Amino acid sequence: MNAFERMTNRLKGELVDRPPNFNIFMTFASHHIQQSLKNYYLDHRVLVDANLAVMEDFEIDIVQAISDPYRETADFGAEIEFPDDGLPLSHIPLLADPSFISRLKSPDPTTGKRMSDRLEAIRLFREKVGGEVPIMGWVEGALAEAADLRGVSELMMDVIIRPEWVKDLLEICVEVGIKFAQAQMEAGADIIGLGDAIASQISPKMYHEFALPYEKRIFQAVHEMGGIARLHICGNTNKIISGMVESGANIIDLDSMVDMKAAAKEYGNQVSFMGNVDPVSVMLQGTPEGIYETTTECMTVGGTRSISGGGCEIPDNTPHKNLHAQSRALRDFKQ
Repeated sequence: MNAFERMTNRLKGELVDRPPNFNIFMTFASHHIQQSLKNYYLDHRVLVDANLAVMEDFEIDIVQAISDPYRETADFGAEIEFPDDGLPLSHIPLLADPSFISRLKSPDPTTGKRMSDRLEAIRLFREKVGGEVPIMGWVEGALAEAADLRGVSELMMDVIIRPEWVKDLLEICVEVGIKFAQAQMEAGADIIGLGDAIASQISPKMYHEFALPYEKRIFQAVHEMGGIARLHICGNTNKIISGMVESGANIIDLDSMVDMKAAAKEYGNQVSFMGNVDPVSVMLQGTPEGIYETTTECMTVGGTRSISGGGCEIPDNTPHKNLHAQSRALRDFKQ
C-alpha cells in the first residue's frame, strides 16, 4: 500500500497497513539536508528536496509545500526580511495605518514571486511522487493573512473598534486565498492546508464571525476542484472544534492541549483528526518509549479515520530516534 492509498483509505475509515504519518516539517527538514532556512523559504527546489528526504528517512506519508506565513503577504507588497538561517521577519506591517487598505492590490498567484515559487514546488512534487504520495499545498486563512498584513495586536484591536473594516480586509484576503488554493490545485496539489493559528486566540463567537465563514469559502473552492481540505489552527481549540468541523475540512489538526478523545468521540465519523503528540515535551524532549506509547494512544482514541502527527511543526533538533519510535508505533498499531 503506497502513501496515497493509505491516506485515501484512512479518510474513509477503511483498513490500512498502518495509520498515515502527516507530521509537519519545515525548519527540521531544511537542516536535515544541511540547507539554510533562507534557501528553504526562497528556493522551491530546496523545499522539495528537504520534504523528500524526511519522507524517506522517517516514513512520512505526505510532501508539503509549506514554509512560512509570508508567501501571500510578500506578494501583497510587504517587506519581508529573510536572515540567512533564521525565521522571516516583517518589521513594518503593510497596513500600518487602516487607511492604507485603499492602496492594497491583490496579487496574482501565478506571477507573485513567492506564491508562484510554491506553485513550482507543487509541480516538482507532482513530477517526482505524484499519484504515490499525497501532495499538500498551503494557504493562509483570511484572518491569519489579515494579521500578517496589519499586525496581530493591531488586528485584535480592530476586531473590537472597527469590525466592518476588518471584514472588508477579510474579503480581500479570502479572495486571494481562494485563487491561491485553486492555482495550487491546478499545479497538482491533492490537499490544501489552511493555516489560521490566530483563530485560537479569539473567542468562539469571534471565531464564528471572523474566521469560520472564510475558511468555509476556501474549502468549498478546494472541494469544487476535487481536492482534500486540511485545517490547521495551533493552540487550544477545544471550544471551537464544532466550528472547525463545520468548516468543511476533511482533516483537522489538533494541537497537544486539545482533547483528541472527546473530539473523535463526537465527530470522528465525520472528519479525520490529525495529531496530537506534543511536539516539544514529547517529540523533542521525550524518550522513544514515551513517543511510542503516546503515538499508540493518539491513534487508539482518534478512531479508524485518525492520522498521526505532532500537534504542530516538528521542532528543529528533534532526535531521529524519537521520529523512528513514532514510525515503529504506527507499523505495530493494530486497528
